[in-house]
Amino acid sequence: MKSVLSERQTLHPSDIERRDLPESAARAVRHLAAEIAVTVGPCAEIATTLAHPVLLRHIDAKYGRLPDAVHEAMRAPATDAGVTVIRPLPISDEELGRTPRDWSEAAARAGDRTQHSASFELDIAMLLLARCAGEPFGWEGQQGGRLVNNIVPTPGHEHEQSGASSATLLSPHTEDAFHPGRANLLMLGCLRNPDRVGTTVSSVRCTELDAAQRETLSRPTLPILPDVSYGSGFDDAPAPAVATLGDDGGRLTLRFDPAYTPLDRADPEFRSAYRHLAAELERVCMTSALAPGELLLVDNDVVVHGRVPFTPRYDGTDRWLKRVNIRLPERRRDAAEAAEDGYGQRVVAPFRTSRGINT
Repeated sequence: MKSVLSERQTLHPSDIERRDLPESAARAVRHLAAEIAVTVGPCAEIATTLAHPVLLRHIDAKYGRLPDAVHEAMRAPATDAGVTVIRPLPISDEELGRTPRDWSEAAARAGDRTQHSASFELDIAMLLLARCAGEPFGWEGQQGGRLVNNIVPTPGHEHEQSGASSATLLSPHTEDAFHPGRANLLMLGCLRNPDRVGTTVSSVRCTELDAAQRETLSRPTLPILPDVSYGSGFDDAPAPAVATLGDDGGRLTLRFDPAYTPLDRADPEFRSAYRHLAAELERVCMTSALAPGELLLVDNDVVVHGRVPFTPRYDGTDRWLKRVNIRLPERRRDAAEAAEDGYGQRVVAPFRTSRGINT
């Protein structure tokens, strides 16, 4: 997706849906999060995963108190572009403290009363917002099972294909494409982004594919392996072939992660169709540079996302996002996915009401 590089300074292209929160509604989110944070208290036992029953009870009992404008803003993206910018939550740079050097430092700081950082309160705000949208969840094998992930540039990971990278283009991908329990929605909340580093987004519903290409890409042909944030050693694991394209009532869906797809195993017809799809996703790519307090809501069944390269400072002022996976219990996926084991990766799903797979 080379074309995204020239769009580094783009804020929000006009094709991206925007939803502005009234100031009173945005402040209500922060006030409720602060109330819960004071009630449960920042401590390592709660902040490590955010899945402690005491915190979860507060989230489930109180998210319904938020103004209707918040619930309306957090509905799934409504256009074929499949992405929505929601803004703005009130966030000041001074309340954040230094950008952590990795996710584990961020989690530890959130549970440390001496740090005087708003990170724990903002974790709660993200959970409240995600609960308005659906069912927040995490992964046992990623960031220690935490329900709210911290995305920061991390020393030693500059060139890998993961959220901890920086100096390399993060290739467009479906979040956790390898797993049948992947999110329906992905929420990215910006705390700090001084260099206006852009998140790239491309919708399969904006691409042009002919009938033969659609048919080819709809056949389960290749596996998608877990990314490096889940560890290593998956090359030798049983790897079911999955379809790249799906169908939701006549509308295309997508499961795509070229960095972790062994394309060389496919026949020429599939490789040609896959490369055409990649080129189309590049053609329709948009770049959104989030500002502090802005949220990007991504339909993970329709849109691939990535990130342009940037040079990290590692001085406490780098880009800092919070990420939440969200399941929509009313949305269904192909029944064939139910047979996949997701390479043994297990979800942390304290709010789950259904699996979201047709049977």
